[in-house]
Amino acid sequence: MNSALSILQTVFGYSSFRAQQEEVITDVINGKDCFVLMPTGGGKSLCYQIPSIALSGTAIIVSPLISLMQDQVTALKANGIKAAFYNSSLDDAQAHHVLMNLHTGELDLLYVSPERLLTDHFIKQLSQIKIALFAIDEAHCVSQWGHDFRPEYTQIGTLRSSLPQIPFIALTATADPATQQDILHQLQLQNPKVHQTSFDRPNIRYSVKEKRQAKKQLLEFLEAQENSASGVIYANSRKKVEEITEFLKTEGFSVAAYHAGLPSEIRHKVHHQFIRDEVQIVVATIAFGMGIDKPNVRFVVHYDLPKNIEGYYQETGRAGRDGLNSEALLLYGTQDIVTNRFFIEQIQNQEQQRIESFKLHAMVSFAEAQTCRRSVLLNYFGEHTQQSCGNCDICLNPPKWFDGTEAAQKILSCVYRMDQNFGIKQTVDVLRGANNEKIRQHNHQTLTTYGIGKEYSAIEWQSLIKQLIHLGYLFQDIQNHSVLKLTSAAKAVFKGEVSLQLALPKSELSTRGKNRASKGTRSELLDSEQELFEALRHLRKEIADSEDIPAYQVFGDATLVDMVKKHPTTDGELLKVSGVGETKLARYGFEFLTLLRDH
Repeated sequence: MNSALSILQTVFGYSSFRAQQEEVITDVINGKDCFVLMPTGGGKSLCYQIPSIALSGTAIIVSPLISLMQDQVTALKANGIKAAFYNSSLDDAQAHHVLMNLHTGELDLLYVSPERLLTDHFIKQLSQIKIALFAIDEAHCVSQWGHDFRPEYTQIGTLRSSLPQIPFIALTATADPATQQDILHQLQLQNPKVHQTSFDRPNIRYSVKEKRQAKKQLLEFLEAQENSASGVIYANSRKKVEEITEFLKTEGFSVAAYHAGLPSEIRHKVHHQFIRDEVQIVVATIAFGMGIDKPNVRFVVHYDLPKNIEGYYQETGRAGRDGLNSEALLLYGTQDIVTNRFFIEQIQNQEQQRIESFKLHAMVSFAEAQTCRRSVLLNYFGEHTQQSCGNCDICLNPPKWFDGTEAAQKILSCVYRMDQNFGIKQTVDVLRGANNEKIRQHNHQTLTTYGIGKEYSAIEWQSLIKQLIHLGYLFQDIQNHSVLKLTSAAKAVFKGEVSLQLALPKSELSTRGKNRASKGTRSELLDSEQELFEALRHLRKEIADSEDIPAYQVFGDATLVDMVKKHPTTDGELLKVSGVGETKLARYGFEFLTLLRDH
């Protein structure tokens, strides 16, 4: 491990290992199979990159995403590591050159797509070289329980028996207990050591808002972010992506659209501009982001409800990979749920439909929860906790709880007297005594429940109804226009046999003020230090532009913050800054030390 620690310090520029990294690296170097569960930004890549350098031979890294391979190889080369990728983006000459380097032992790591990996030609190539280790990244893709199942991944397990002496390491950031067991089974790992760190990303603030005026809510959120902050906004359709992009352009934001319907050259350009900070915000479908290894994303917004918690967690995890404060905002509405359920019902495989329905239910429960968001996420992944995090919208702006038994009885009675044949809006209109055409058309002004609920606003009644759905006293019949129906549990509420604690919806007032933590780098720096930080960012951008690489591949924001705090003036002092290794010291040390000395 002295060698591994030396590689960590001299090549990557980090003084010590993060949680579980040392244990994983030790096991892999000792030839053991490993299954690694770490959150996005938790340092999974180093768990196979360091053994790849320490062991003789070439490490084969299986990755499903071309963009991720390209970014990681570029970053590795910037640290002086011999790496390449082998996928469909290469022409014949480039592919031949990569394979020649592989055969002559000139590569520490080779990233390969599963499609290329499993060809007879490539498998034959593997039999002729010395392999250091096999790493399967995004391992949840192997499981049908996973949120991003890919059939070609299921064949990777067949290689385990044909390479019995080579350590295999499978890594993922998102896997519930059922997915974890399926991964181990599918990949046929040999007595694997399971390493699991906390799923918690404490630097990310989770917030959920019910859609009311979604564009206005989005605009208020963006206006509260730092100037030039990078972020991703996810929407569930190409049309909506285009609409949001045009809206934000008219509001003066640096923004671009990304979805599978755009020509590949446009998608490539947007990706290129985003990682180089030439575009600050990308509005995208989930086709974007999984392969983005950009550490300074400060926020992720879900404009629509995701299909499952795994996807939501992975997508929000693209914020704050550098460890600095970041935000995740989710906007959701009833129509989002209806739309997702419709697509699930189109799945022909009944077992897969059941799995997707379960996952959507968990996602809805998260969105409608009135308890700490982080606790809900961690409990879903089997990391059981009842401790509040202090850094989500629920903890920072708790709901107002009250004895909601009488309010629940009014709702349930109203649904019953409307013959369980109307949706949320009509129920609220009856309770509040609205006088509109639909009320008169169905004679609902004659019901005994008409107008008995004027003590609450329409928004408050909608929230209370959704809480009763969440608690299992009502359900929405999706196959019948989302009408409300009573469940068998409702009888106990009618009879007063149960007492219900319900929550009034939180005010739309922002928690910015006293509850809002400082954003991004501002929470790390004093006002007097901001000038030096901006000067370092400017220098970094000049160097990155001259080398045609993303700015974070020179140094990340967290490294610049550490420079400001430590203010090094010699080579030895600069090497003590987190993220500065010997290769980067040689490449960039003179320029940065000159600026630091002059400041």
